[in-house]
Amino acid sequence: MSNRFTLIIAGGLLVIMFSMAVFSIKDDSLTMDELAHLPAGYSYLTQKDMRLNPEHPPLIKDLSAVPLLFLDGINFPSDIKAWKDDVNGQWEFGSYFLYKAGNPTDQMIFWGRIPMILLLILLGVYVFKWARELIGDKGALLALFLFSFSPTFLTHGRLVTTDVGAAAAIFIATYYFIKALKNQSKRNIILAGIALGLAQLLKFSVILLFPFFFFLIIIWWLIKLGSLKNALKTLIFVVIISFLVIGPVYQYHVWNYPPERQLSDAKVSIADYPDIIKEPIFWAAENPFLQGYSQYFTGLFMVFQRAAFGHTTYFMGEISNLGWKSYFPIVYAIKVPLAFHILTLTALLYALWSIRKRKFLEKLRTYFPEFAMISFIGLYWFTSLSSNLNIGVRHLLPTFPFLILLVSKVTINWLKEPFLKIKYILLALLLLWQGASVALVYPHFLSYFNELVGGPDKGYIYTVDSNLDWGQDLKRLAQWVDENNIEEIKIAYFGGADPIYHLGDKAQYFSWEEPQKGWIAVSATFLQVGRGIPIPGLNESSGYFNWLNDYTPVTKIGYSIFIYYIE
Repeated sequence: MSNRFTLIIAGGLLVIMFSMAVFSIKDDSLTMDELAHLPAGYSYLTQKDMRLNPEHPPLIKDLSAVPLLFLDGINFPSDIKAWKDDVNGQWEFGSYFLYKAGNPTDQMIFWGRIPMILLLILLGVYVFKWARELIGDKGALLALFLFSFSPTFLTHGRLVTTDVGAAAAIFIATYYFIKALKNQSKRNIILAGIALGLAQLLKFSVILLFPFFFFLIIIWWLIKLGSLKNALKTLIFVVIISFLVIGPVYQYHVWNYPPERQLSDAKVSIADYPDIIKEPIFWAAENPFLQGYSQYFTGLFMVFQRAAFGHTTYFMGEISNLGWKSYFPIVYAIKVPLAFHILTLTALLYALWSIRKRKFLEKLRTYFPEFAMISFIGLYWFTSLSSNLNIGVRHLLPTFPFLILLVSKVTINWLKEPFLKIKYILLALLLLWQGASVALVYPHFLSYFNELVGGPDKGYIYTVDSNLDWGQDLKRLAQWVDENNIEEIKIAYFGGADPIYHLGDKAQYFSWEEPQKGWIAVSATFLQVGRGIPIPGLNESSGYFNWLNDYTPVTKIGYSIFIYYIE
């Protein structure tokens, strides 16, 4: 296969992915986390003040807000309580900024998502690039196809959220760090440091790269690929450079953030930590040259705190705030295409069969990048299973590019005699299956479930929240209400959008605990949390939608909003 032809096919796959992502957001309403992220990003760029959404680094939000700088008629509501007085009043501010300040909401949401799609495409470029270096043209195209038709990437790569950013950050930073280990030139070390710094600016879960990189240099030394001294020097310089990148970026974001306000906000946000952790952060907030680093570490410890406390959600008939050990394995099993599962299992069996032919250390030296990928997948799965925060398969996204590349590499190695033609036919059928299953769910990528559980129509039985229902179907509900000439509908909506904005006075709120009459629209997340069985000790209200068990929905909007008519 010629170099030109390979690049044409790769470009075609990325164009298809870009097109599916862009055209599918036309009727998607604002999802939950976008309500906080997009307004926060605009506040950063225009106010140079990071009082909103500090629990996430700024770069994703900055990127989303760049197109908004070129839109006319945007009013920044600096006089409202959520901005002036509240500590991290991100939800109230976001709601007012997008839906009550007279701003061009639909334009802001659409254009704010375009940089996210471009970041998704950039990740695709690096998946292709690294796969091509390790596998060759065929393997790179296979990896890019699996990436381009990943429903989870297509879902979250279109939204102003941090999950695809985390995946891109970890994958690209690992690529450059391994490159710096192999060739410890100044250029490679600087590139690795910049990549690690930018990664820290995309999502705080990227902090896992520090112990991961240290682990890699120990293995690098133990298998005699290089000296421990040189590897440690490389890591130290990479880390130093990364923090030299983080500091100025954060300093820009606190330029107009009054030190006394930053300090008082931090004292509330990380109040539960011991003094040995929070006092240096408080001290740095009052130092003009360290304000940026204070804000970085405030956000980092806020994330640690949230992961420990969890989040109340529904899973397979139960509701819990402490999570389930089976959550991520089951959600991964039902949210990823079955064709990819078959490829993964085939690749795993073939890899285990092949490894017996060569000594382990010899394999490790030859395939160090692949070992690094496997190690990160194991580390990330371990930390995910240890976390109480179970709200979506999206939290596993940082492992997806590595797994796609590994599966592609082993699959290409498997494509040889005997039965070569049969193997190619089987591979083609699996790729056709995956492509068709993803294309057929368009534009409802967020609600994708594989055939194992009956597709997206049955997904709500197993899990909700960002796996199925994140508020994306409110605009479609408004269209359905208009088409059916409904004058009033009672709404229990889960998401970032505003029902009044989309439906006007047709939208009515109601008491969930009491049986109702007339038209009722209930988001799947609220419906299932309100019908799930609480785990022992859960100190939250439950059972408030059990009265709907006696009724059958008239229809569903997308796959996430259940419509009832009760006489």
